[in-house]
Amino acid sequence: MPFLWCMKKNKSPVPLGRSIFQKHTPPIQQNYQALLESCLKNKCLFTDDNFPAHISSIGTGALLKKLPQNLQWKRPHALHKSPVFYAANRKQLDLCQGLVENCWFLAALEALTFHQDILAAVVPQNQSFERKYAGIFHFRFWHFGEWVDVVVDDRLPVNEAGELIFVSSVYKNVFWGALLEKAYAKLYGSYEDLQIGHVSEALVDFTGGVNTRIKLSEAPPDLWDILTRATYSRSLMGCQTHLGVYFPSVSLPCIQTTKVLKNGLVAGHAYTVTGIRKVTCQYGPENLVRLRNPWGKIEWKGDWSDSSYKWELLSPKEKILLRKNKEDGEFWMSLRDFKIHFVDLMICKLTPDLMSHEDGKKWMYSLKNGRWVKGSTAGGSLGFCNGNFWMNPQYWLKVLPVEDNKRGLNSCNVVISLMQKHSSKHRNRAPHLFIGFSVYKNTFLLSFFSKQYQESNRKLPPAFFTRHQPVNKHQVFLNEREVTHDFHLEPCVYVIVPSTLEPQQESEFILRVFSRKHVLREMGGNTSFTLSKEIVDRYEGKIWEDFFTKHFEQNPEINAVQLQKILNNIFWRNFQSFRLNFSLDSCQGILALLDLNATGTLSIQEFRVLWKRLLFYLEVFQKGDVSRTGKLDLVELHAAVQETGISLGNEVCNLMAIRYGDPDLQISFESFVFFMLRVEIMGEAFRNLTQDGKGIYLRESEWMMMTLYS
Repeated sequence: MPFLWCMKKNKSPVPLGRSIFQKHTPPIQQNYQALLESCLKNKCLFTDDNFPAHISSIGTGALLKKLPQNLQWKRPHALHKSPVFYAANRKQLDLCQGLVENCWFLAALEALTFHQDILAAVVPQNQSFERKYAGIFHFRFWHFGEWVDVVVDDRLPVNEAGELIFVSSVYKNVFWGALLEKAYAKLYGSYEDLQIGHVSEALVDFTGGVNTRIKLSEAPPDLWDILTRATYSRSLMGCQTHLGVYFPSVSLPCIQTTKVLKNGLVAGHAYTVTGIRKVTCQYGPENLVRLRNPWGKIEWKGDWSDSSYKWELLSPKEKILLRKNKEDGEFWMSLRDFKIHFVDLMICKLTPDLMSHEDGKKWMYSLKNGRWVKGSTAGGSLGFCNGNFWMNPQYWLKVLPVEDNKRGLNSCNVVISLMQKHSSKHRNRAPHLFIGFSVYKNTFLLSFFSKQYQESNRKLPPAFFTRHQPVNKHQVFLNEREVTHDFHLEPCVYVIVPSTLEPQQESEFILRVFSRKHVLREMGGNTSFTLSKEIVDRYEGKIWEDFFTKHFEQNPEINAVQLQKILNNIFWRNFQSFRLNFSLDSCQGILALLDLNATGTLSIQEFRVLWKRLLFYLEVFQKGDVSRTGKLDLVELHAAVQETGISLGNEVCNLMAIRYGDPDLQISFESFVFFMLRVEIMGEAFRNLTQDGKGIYLRESEWMMMTLYS
C-alpha cells in the first residue's frame, strides 16, 4: 500500500480502558566500542541477540508473503570478494529500494547523501570490512529528542542467489545502505515496521531538524527562491505524488499494489529532490527541478524527461552536462509540472529560516517532554466542548524581539512542532492519534489574573479558554507523528496547549519551539525555565550570501573581470598568511567551465555552484597542504584528489601537475580549483553520455564542444 493511502485513512483511536499509562519504550542501548573491542580480543564476529538473524526481525505481517522461499542471512564477505562499507568516490544516488515499501525512508536517505557532514553524523565513516572488522557496525539517529546509537551485526537477509532482498546498492560491493536500513528497522521494531510512512519522519530522524511542508497546489509565489536557498544550504528535500489513476501495463514484481501512471510517475510515492537548474531555452528561461525515484528506475515521461524534445532547445554544452539518457530513476521536470503532479514538498533544515528569509542567523531551540494521561491531562480538543480542554498540558512562551529581524521588531518567526511518541516497541503497532495544538496570546493576563497568580505558575483555568480565541483559529489535527506550524508573532507572552483531538486519549509527546529568541516553561508543573539551545546553520557560504545577492542585483550576469574582482576581494579565512590571486586567465577558464549556456557570463545560480565548490576545495586543499606552503606537491595533490572522492590514475595527476603547476610542479589553490572543476565536469559529462559505463559516442560538434570549452 503506498504511504499516502495511509495518510488519508482514518485510524482507530487507542483503547480508553487502560488503567496504567503505557510509556514509550526507549531503544536498547549497546556500547559499540566495548562490543567491538571484545570481539576483536576474542577473535569472533559479533552476533546481535537483540535483533537476531531470524524471521522475527523481519516482521509478522504482509511482508512475510513477499519473502523468497529459501531466505538466508549472510555477511557481506560471503556476498562479495571485496565488500566496501562506504565508497566516497561513488555516485551519491546508488541505493535501490527492496521488498519493504519504505520509499519514504529511502527518499530521505538519498537526500542525506548530498551533505557529507550530516551523513557522517548518521553514518560514522571510520567503519570498514578490513581494518578492525568484527561484523559489528553502528549508526546514529535522532529519536524523540535525543541522539541514540544503534548497533547491528552485518548479517543481511538474501535470496537463494545471494542477492539482498531489502535496500541494496547499484554497486554490489557497497553495503552501507543495507546496514543502515537494518539499524533503522531495529530502532523501530522490525523491517515490517518501516512499511508505510512519511518522508518527513525520516528527514527529522536523520537531522533532528525542523520540517517545512509546502502544499504545492498553494505554493507561495517565491517557491523558486525557497528551492534555490534550500539547494545551496544544508537542507534535505523530499516530495510525494498524488494517488492518481492505475496504469496496468507496467509490471512491478516487488510491490504488488503499486500504481504507475501514464506519465511515468508512481502514484502515492516519495521522491528525492536532487537539484534545480534555470536553463536558457530558445524561447527564454525555464526553471527545472531534478528528482529521483528510490527504486532506481521508472521515470517521468513528460517535458524535460530523458527523451523529451525540449533538450534540443538548449545549447549543446548545457544539454550534455544536464541530460542523462538512462533509466536510473533520476529525471528533470519543469517547476510548473512539479507543482501540478506532486502534492507536498518537504524541506528539513537545522534552523527554520527558509520561509523567514533569515538564513544564517542564530536561532533558539527549546524542547519539552510531556504526556496526556487519562483522567488528568488528556483533555482533548476544544471541539468536543466537554469543558476539559484546560486540563491539557500548558506551556508559557515569551517571544522576544531581535534587532536584526528582517521582518522588523514587531514580527517574529516562531515554529512550533508537536511530536507524539508511540508506546509500542514496534512503530506500526501503535496507531497515531490525531494531535494538534492551540496558541493563545496572553496580553490579557494582567487584567484577568493577579500578578501573584502568574508567579505561582498555575495553569490557566477553564474561564480563560471560553473568553479568548487562539491565534491559530483553524487548528489542524493530523494522525501523523509530527504536526508543525510556522507563526509570525509579535513579541509578547503566549500559551501553547497541545492536545489530542478526542479526550481521554493517552500518549507521551515532545514539544519543540524554534525562534530567534524566546523563553519557554511548563505551567502548573516544574517552575524552572527550559534551557534553550542556540543553533545556527554553520554553512560558511551564508556569510557572503547578502553580499552576493546585492552584487548580482546590480549585475545579473558577471563576466570574467567581475568574477576576478569578487574572488580576489573576498577574505579567505583559512588563507590569512597567503594572499590569493586569481588571474584573469584562471577566471576566464572557470567561467568557460561553468557557463553552460555559452553567454560568456555567470548568473547568480552558476556562481552559487562555484561558491559551494570553492568552499569544499578550500577545505580539501588546507587538509592536503601538510607542509603549509600554500601549494601542493605531487604527493599532496594525489592525496587531495583522493579526499574529494574522485579516482584518478597517477598518469592523469602527473599530467595535471604539468599543465596547471609551476616549474617545480607545485599546485596553487587557484590552479587546484580550475583542475578540480574540470575533472568534475568532464566526469559528469561522461556519466551522462555513456550507455554502458565503458565508453561514449560523440558527434563531431559534441566532441569539439567537450574539448575546446575546457
